[in-house]
Amino acid sequence: MLDVSDAVRAEIGEAEADRLLAGENTPAEYDCTSCRTRGNPRHERTSTVLFVGEETAVLAFAHAACIPSQVVTVSEDQLQGAVRTLAAGQTGAEPASGPGREAPAAAPAAPPAGAGPQPNARQAVLGVTCGQVLLDDTLHPAIVVEPTGPIARPGSEGPGDDFLPLLIEHGFLPVHDVARQPAPVAGWSVLLAMGQLHAILQPPTSPGTQPVAWWQAHQPLAVTDGWRTAAAKNHTVLVYAAPAGSIGQQPREDLLREALEKAAAGGLLVAGTMPLAGT
Repeated sequence: MLDVSDAVRAEIGEAEADRLLAGENTPAEYDCTSCRTRGNPRHERTSTVLFVGEETAVLAFAHAACIPSQVVTVSEDQLQGAVRTLAAGQTGAEPASGPGREAPAAAPAAPPAGAGPQPNARQAVLGVTCGQVLLDDTLHPAIVVEPTGPIARPGSEGPGDDFLPLLIEHGFLPVHDVARQPAPVAGWSVLLAMGQLHAILQPPTSPGTQPVAWWQAHQPLAVTDGWRTAAAKNHTVLVYAAPAGSIGQQPREDLLREALEKAAAGGLLVAGTMPLAGT
């Protein structure tokens, strides 16, 4: 019932992989590194997930239905924090990351592949808000991305904002009705690991390579139990994006929904449905 991917096997070695598959080093139970609920590798399909930092590596386990077996590269500080959490047995709920909370120290805005960094000194930051959106009586986990300033196309000298056109060129579609689920955007995925939001991944820049982070939290972003449960149930996340100043920091999910609908009515909203992890 245990899955050890080729990438994980290459990192831990054939001997250790064989011991895991034989059940020698496999725990009787585990807290799923994605949804944080209990799992049993003897009774349900289980993925091995290897977190690799600069100097440390940690092998964790997850429901195969949540994320596939994979290698996840994280900063050493993130990994050491995870080690302390695992050692302390802290499996309870994390602080909420409801509407209006931005990713702490979010990475500088990196437009999709080919856009490159912006030449201006005041580089925009991608603010990320996590909330749930009700579609057809079902709650869906959602991420809303809004830069703190305009995103210019490389080579352009004007003050225009090309954030939405760049995303549309890479598979996102304009949203005209928030009540309808966005279409899937090929090659993109959302990395939720250890019960926290780590990154939004875009397709690899060349064949045979790994997806790259379009947005990555400097520190993993805690999400609510409801958001995480919905993500584990649906195995997908709705990712919305709007230009700077379109959404703002909304303190409640109903206000976030209103802001999304207003942005969509004004032609200022694009979105895509993305699978979890997907690396």
